[in-house]
Amino acid sequence: MVTPLNILKHYWGYDSFRDSQESIINAVLAGKDTLALLPTGGGKSICFQVPAMVKEGLCIVVSPLIALMKDQVYNLQRRNIPAAAIHSGLSHFEIDRILDQCVAGHVKLLYLSPERLGTRLAQERISRMKVNLLAIDEAHCISQWGYDFRPAYLQINNIRSLLPGTPTLALTATATPEVVEDIQEKLDFNKKHVIQKSFARQNLAYVVLREEAKLEKATDILQKVAGSAVIYVRNRRKTRETAIFLQKKGIKADYFHAGLSEKEKNQKQKSWIEGRIRVIVSTNAFGMGIDKPDVRSVIHLDLPDSLEAYFQEAGRAGRDGKKAYAVLLYATADSLALQRHIEQSFPDMNEIKRVWKALGSYYQLASGSKPNESLDFQLSNFTETFKLHPIMTYHSLRILEQEGWISLSDAVFIPSSLKIRVQKDQLYDYQLRNKRYDLILKGILRAYQGAFNSFVSVREDKLAKAIQLPQADLQKALHRMSKDGVISYKPQKDKPQIFFLRERIAFSDLMLDQQAINFRKDRYIKRIEAAIAYAETLACRSKQLLSYFGEIKSADCGMCDVCLERHKTSTNKSEFEEIKKAIEQKLKIHPLSIKNLLDSFSPNIRKRVMYVLEFLVDEGFILKNEDVLSWSD
Repeated sequence: MVTPLNILKHYWGYDSFRDSQESIINAVLAGKDTLALLPTGGGKSICFQVPAMVKEGLCIVVSPLIALMKDQVYNLQRRNIPAAAIHSGLSHFEIDRILDQCVAGHVKLLYLSPERLGTRLAQERISRMKVNLLAIDEAHCISQWGYDFRPAYLQINNIRSLLPGTPTLALTATATPEVVEDIQEKLDFNKKHVIQKSFARQNLAYVVLREEAKLEKATDILQKVAGSAVIYVRNRRKTRETAIFLQKKGIKADYFHAGLSEKEKNQKQKSWIEGRIRVIVSTNAFGMGIDKPDVRSVIHLDLPDSLEAYFQEAGRAGRDGKKAYAVLLYATADSLALQRHIEQSFPDMNEIKRVWKALGSYYQLASGSKPNESLDFQLSNFTETFKLHPIMTYHSLRILEQEGWISLSDAVFIPSSLKIRVQKDQLYDYQLRNKRYDLILKGILRAYQGAFNSFVSVREDKLAKAIQLPQADLQKALHRMSKDGVISYKPQKDKPQIFFLRERIAFSDLMLDQQAINFRKDRYIKRIEAAIAYAETLACRSKQLLSYFGEIKSADCGMCDVCLERHKTSTNKSEFEEIKKAIEQKLKIHPLSIKNLLDSFSPNIRKRVMYVLEFLVDEGFILKNEDVLSWSD
């Protein structure tokens, strides 16, 4: 009998499930609609991948994150689990081929964006598939109460009529009580059912420091806290500037943002994961789906605009269960910047219409037209072409997306591909008439035997080396043969994508739901206010975060900056200094374990010694390596 544990052991090599994973899997296998709340790093993907393998049929996974979809498909395929993803950037032919494989039963996990799920093509094929589970990742996107609303998520429940008896599993790492209720309602749960692991992180110390000289303080933290780190900043320019600053201080650092090429992203990510780079400085584009358990510190140089975003990014520290730090460097200017950001995030109707009109001109779209495939989109080129304000334009596009007119995606890497369009005798005739292309075509036929039947992925550098031709000359020849109609050649693309969800209308006829926009603006203001309150309120940081997510009876964590300051002041100043001096003297003789150090003090003051010790470790006076303490010179 195939059991979840058998599957876990066979494909992933683990002997047991973590935390709530087994309860979630059992609920799904029992046919229950389930909302699973697991914090960042809680192993959400296992909760749908394992039951997909236990039951006959396939699991449809809805996700808005292309990079995460592709990463999960790659990792599943490495484990010999048949998986596929449909996303913007794929041609109609490629989408059709993948859906046919699913209908034929050759795929166990199919990843789709919510926009693709809503297409007639996808729904017609899904009605013919044997689907054992509908999994919705990042399920908070379905709620306008949440921080990352995506209107296509509201259409997911329409697919349920095609899947009678198929359970739904919704997963998220961040959901307030309002969002928890909204998710279940919008997905038409048969019966409300939530499995939630506490958001408390016993090993993660949340710290807020009021700082004006943030770069210097970040450097100081990195010098005191050893190990891998992530620094989050608000914009792309600051990623590079901060990385250069750290490099000059002798810290191995690099920068990361969505504007980099796929090759650059992979190189930087790999260097950081493998430890050749200690610190990665990034916008919020970094971290999704990256499994690096030994991150010792996450530092925010800018206050995020929601506690959901902050909690998710901070939660990338200490996934190995060892002590880690989430540090927010805060200045009064941060709250002012967020308040200014409100108006930029909700442009007026005239600005939105101006952007909509520019989109039509940019792609030469006539009224009533709608491209069938996604189109390459570069925001910087778009704004420069039409003299638009970049930030206002970005948020105008986001509103158009939330109102269901367009869909935007980050850069998506699609490898080069080609297909031979003519019959074999026609190809032979072409080779005789075009001797300069004969060697190239022979090389293609040797390396890509399926090129007559379907598109095949092509590595131009590898093919050029095999036929001993410069890569630039090869690509020029491929373009020429494509123009001649002998082959169809699609060069590699690595650009953001835009997809038009409705037929284009004149900008003067564009109508938006102002009531819904005002609701989202009000919710956005409240999220900003909550983020500012977290930074400015002198209450246990962990308790504040947990309360925000509905855990209102949590205890003080005892290790955030507020708790440590309270502990410090629970001893009078002279006693604090006396204990500090005694600890310093002992550790300067030789390093000691925590137990040996505490045992060297009288039992009646050991609790106060522990308070002082925690303060000294957090402030960098003491270096802690596993359980061994040494004084820092």
